[in-house]
Amino acid sequence: MTKVKIAPSILSADFSKMGEEVRSLEENGADLIHCDVMDGVFVQNITFGIKMVEDLRKCTTLPLDCHLMIVHPEKYVERFAKAGADIITVHYEACKDNLKEVLALIKATGKKCGAVINPDTPVEAISDIVELCDMVLVMSVFPGFGGQKFIPSALDKLRQIRAIIDASGKDIDLEIDGGVNVENVAEIKAAGANVIVAGNAVFKAENRAETIARLKA
Repeated sequence: MTKVKIAPSILSADFSKMGEEVRSLEENGADLIHCDVMDGVFVQNITFGIKMVEDLRKCTTLPLDCHLMIVHPEKYVERFAKAGADIITVHYEACKDNLKEVLALIKATGKKCGAVINPDTPVEAISDIVELCDMVLVMSVFPGFGGQKFIPSALDKLRQIRAIIDASGKDIDLEIDGGVNVENVAEIKAAGANVIVAGNAVFKAENRAETIARLKA
């Protein structure tokens, strides 16, 4: 199994001091910074956009894992890439018929690309494009808000996608996002995830370094 990486979601950070928050994550052992971009259309929440990613890029050397929860992501891929995103993931539900083209567009910018599926989308929807990805992200909550409870059916999806990845022989990350904490992370990793997104679990912890270490271990 590939080394487990922790990608704290800044959706749970204090937006009034985002630079400090991101530096804290880097100092306390995070491997990536997960940036939840929401447009108020694809999901019922609005977070931040290109300018935030551009400013975060000045604060950290960690990879910026930009999760685009937006409609028509192809319109913004190049701008997020230019702003400093290292990985850009887009939703099957937002792309559907043109998902392959959007993934190719991300790759053309020189960045890593990924596909995301919601809890009610079957693995079959993306099984034929997994090999085109650098990362596949399984949502274990319905996207839009932090602090939700983990949906257990995500575990079976992780197993299915891990089998596809292993059969391909390619180095593809399998990421999980939603309701992950130190209590359930062991079974999540056992199901095949190697990139763990955690929001409240990290940001509300008394000791962030210890919590990140426990999530990795």
